[in-house]
Amino acid sequence: MSRKKTLNFESPETAGNGHSHTEAWRIFGIMSEFVEATERLAAIRPAVTLFGSSRAKPGSPCYDLTECIARKLSDAGFSVISGGGPGVMEAANKGAYHGKSPSVGLNIQLPHEQAANPFQDISQTFRHFFARKYMFVRFASAYVVMPGGYGTLDELMEALTLIQTGKARRIPLILVCSEHWQGLIDWFRGRLVAEKMIDPADLDLIQLIDDPDEIVAAIFKHYQTRSFSPLPSEKEMMLNL
Repeated sequence: MSRKKTLNFESPETAGNGHSHTEAWRIFGIMSEFVEATERLAAIRPAVTLFGSSRAKPGSPCYDLTECIARKLSDAGFSVISGGGPGVMEAANKGAYHGKSPSVGLNIQLPHEQAANPFQDISQTFRHFFARKYMFVRFASAYVVMPGGYGTLDELMEALTLIQTGKARRIPLILVCSEHWQGLIDWFRGRLVAEKMIDPADLDLIQLIDDPDEIVAAIFKHYQTRSFSPLPSEKEMMLNL
């Protein structure tokens, strides 16, 4: 026997008008973040998004390696986009800041942490994680991922999902510090591939490279036969990210 469900929508007279108005105006705030960031970042291409742990300390191996990679990318002609905060983000901005190409920080407002680091030619602050993550992908010709925690894994999986599903163009996605990432790659292969959760070819979306010069070379190799700029079909595709 079929059963109808009744949806009870509140009328404007009975609904919490203050809350509804607040939600509506918040949408405009989100839209303004997208518009402002898109306009400010439009001229930075080609760019590489480089991110990792906010907890890496200056002078640590991870921090120093990130700074070296960012400097080489910057001198090779790539703007470097980071999260704009401390740790790996600071090291990425610092390396690029002292290089030939712009250092870009996409900062996020958080309750307890993340002040913008001082090594930024272009600094953009976001209130919403999803708007910030969109910009990481939207303007990147490559992703370089250092060791990190939940935030790093979130951004990595976002990029992997968008590329795998054809919502974003295929770009080099390079994981640095093989010892840190190898267990995750082994789990992908031993679980996700073995249990047919992903295709074996999906693992080819990821490269493990530890040497800074090889990272730069791998990015240039990917673009040997094409422009760094998105193709017309890719531009159309990325409008639907």
